Amino acid sequence: MNSGDARVRGTLFIVAAPSGAGKSSIVNACLARDRNISLSISFTSRPPRPGERQAEHYHFVDDARFQHMIDAGDFFEYARVHGDWKGTARQSVEPQLAAGRDVLLEIDWQGARQVRAVVPDAVGVFILPPSRAALDERMRKRGQDSEEVMARRLAAAREEMSHYEEFDFVIVNDDFDTAVAEMCAVFVASRLRRATQALRHAGLVAALLREE
Repeated sequence: MNSGDARVRGTLFIVAAPSGAGKSSIVNACLARDRNISLSISFTSRPPRPGERQAEHYHFVDDARFQHMIDAGDFFEYARVHGDWKGTARQSVEPQLAAGRDVLLEIDWQGARQVRAVVPDAVGVFILPPSRAALDERMRKRGQDSEEVMARRLAAAREEMSHYEEFDFVIVNDDFDTAVAEMCAVFVASRLRRATQALRHAGLVAALLREE
């Protein structure tokens, strides 16, 4: 960074998708490529699924603890999703943004609305499946939910996808590698916005425009 340039606040990225669209796989692949962004680990009141680990996939807490955190104002955003609470703690987001680091939130459209109310310049990305049939197949291949839960998620998928218009970018996950490349491109392009670059390279711009 050039002398005299200002510290640039990090960008908050919101990624949402219906269950089974491949959101987590795409996000994890992008995080492995892009070291300038961190994933915020959400809190949830649901129990862990097979293979999920505490503080790696979610912070798993019971309903009573989650409600206590709501009452204490600990959440950056929270929502009831498929019968369970999910939320992002403020301390998981604000310090990183203030330090200039980008943060990614994997949340649903309800949480995204809450975040945009607090951070209007957050960048939203919505992931769509290539077809309804593909979404159904992907959800069933997971084999981690009961038929009752599966039916509820399938019924909710159309409602979730109807909110894609509230996001800045839309990625169709037909080919995984293409979807990952497109997501990474969103991260890079967002960092190159004029207002951000003007702050990041204030010293350079001043020097280039200075009259001799």
